[in-house]
Amino acid sequence: MMKRLMTSVLMVSALATGAFASWNINVSISSGVLNPPSTPVNVPYVTVNHPLPQVTFLTAVATPNPILVGDGTTFLNGTFSAAYQISPQPGNTSMLTGFNFVISGVVDGSAMIVWQKKVVRNSDNAILYNDSGMFAGSGFGGTDGAFSVVIPVSLAAPANDVSVYENFLLFVLPTHPTSTAALLLVEQDWVPEPASMIALGSGLVGLMALRRRKR
Repeated sequence: MMKRLMTSVLMVSALATGAFASWNINVSISSGVLNPPSTPVNVPYVTVNHPLPQVTFLTAVATPNPILVGDGTTFLNGTFSAAYQISPQPGNTSMLTGFNFVISGVVDGSAMIVWQKKVVRNSDNAILYNDSGMFAGSGFGGTDGAFSVVIPVSLAAPANDVSVYENFLLFVLPTHPTSTAALLLVEQDWVPEPASMIALGSGLVGLMALRRRKR
C-alpha cells in the first residue's frame, strides 16, 4: 500500500511540474508618447513567471507623466505601446490557451481610448489572436467615469512560445481640453492548457482515494 501511495505522489508531482512550470518573460517595449509637445514616457511593469505568466503595465505611474490626456493638461492625444515574449523554461512542457486581458482607465466627456492587441506564435509567425476595441466618453456616445474590464481571450491554438504586441491611443477633442482619457493599468493573466489541469486533478483524486483505502 505504501509503495502505491508513493507512486501516486510521484505521479502527481510530475503532473504538477508540467502544469505549473516556470516561464521566460522578456518585455521589449513599454513606453508611450504624449502630445503636444511630443513627450516620451516610460511605463514600469511587473512580471510573474510562476506558476503561469502574468504581465502588468503600470501606466498610471509612468514617468515623467502618467498615460493621461486632457483633464486640463497640455496633452490632447497620446499613445502607449508594449511588446513582450513568453517562452518555456527547461523542463516546462505546458501549453497556454489564452489569457485574461485587464484594462483599467477613465474616460470623461469628448474622450476616447482605442486599443489593439495581437499574439503571434514565434515558431511559424501564425497569428493566434488579433483584436481591437475602444472606451468612449459621453461626447462620443459612451459612458463617463472610471472603468475596469476583464476580457477573456482564447488563442486560435495552444502555444508556449509567443510574442505579444499591444497599442493604445488616447485622445480628447481640442475643443474640449478638460475632457479626460486616462489609462490606469493594463494586465494579462495567462491560463494553461485545460488538459494539463484535468490531468493534475485526476492525479489528486487518485491520491485521495488511496489515502481513504489506507484508513
